[in-house]
Amino acid sequence: MIDVRHLRKCFGPFVAVDDVSFGMGRGEVLGFLGPNGAGKSTTMKMITGFLAPTSGTAVVCGADITTRPIEAKRRIGYLPEGAPAYPDMTPASFLAFIARIRGFHGVEAKKRIGLAVERVSLKDVLEQPIETLSKGFKRRVGLAQALLHDPDVLILDEPTDGLDPNQKHEVRRLISELAADKAIIISTHILEEVDAVCTRAMIIARGRVMADGTPGELAARSRHHNAVRLALPDEEMQDAWRELERLPWVAGIEGVADVDGAALMIFPKPGQSIVASVADLARAHRWEVLGMRVERGRLDDVFRQVTGGEVTSSHVEETELVDRETEEVH
Repeated sequence: MIDVRHLRKCFGPFVAVDDVSFGMGRGEVLGFLGPNGAGKSTTMKMITGFLAPTSGTAVVCGADITTRPIEAKRRIGYLPEGAPAYPDMTPASFLAFIARIRGFHGVEAKKRIGLAVERVSLKDVLEQPIETLSKGFKRRVGLAQALLHDPDVLILDEPTDGLDPNQKHEVRRLISELAADKAIIISTHILEEVDAVCTRAMIIARGRVMADGTPGELAARSRHHNAVRLALPDEEMQDAWRELERLPWVAGIEGVADVDGAALMIFPKPGQSIVASVADLARAHRWEVLGMRVERGRLDDVFRQVTGGEVTSSHVEETELVDRETEEVH
């Protein structure tokens, strides 16, 4: 469905995207993760044909975006960063405009607009000027236009940005429902969103793909993967810490807060599972175990590890350069 081949984008000396390649098929939801300025939005703009790459290309449903752009764009639904729309239009007039652009008229246009409005719950604001809408409703108008023509490929830049928790839940549910017969790319800063809707996650930093796998595979790279959280009464903590440190596959122990009070986080050596050994030791010493669970791993650990804790200011520079190039194109 999507075949990205060695995409590179330079704005003068600044390299926003540096040799990004990947492929994805129907039924996949790919989450782009990365710090500000990592190149996520620029990569999306090149896949959709909004920006021309410096080199490389993207093939969407068999159509090369650089040589057959119209054919490729027919297969794409795109929600850009910021969900731009004409502020003096209402959602109803804006979606009617989008329907005409997509080649729909009469009954078919009304049917598609109605379905898009229902999917993103826009009915109550259809006749309000878009400039008067909240950020969340503007985002939903943008999502409705992306869905209107029922595309094979959805590319959504921060689709839940500005939404309240209930609205986020609804959008995530919608993405999950749509995923069965589409290829979907979303960019997000919300790690829980990756767990909630993505079948695959890609961490991008400094314009390069730094990690690529299922959320579970990435979480398994965390130091918390297979760590055991053990809650005990305060008077047993010191003795337990000392005994647990002697286990051969324990890499380290930290004291952490827990719903039951204090707890020990026991970290395994790479590739090891220690839960059985911890449980056996607790039974042998007759500790009063208040709670015990195995950690599956944390995406935030892996994110910081892969990106070096990077939160850059280059996002401002990149956005300004993208905007400047867009103005020049128009």
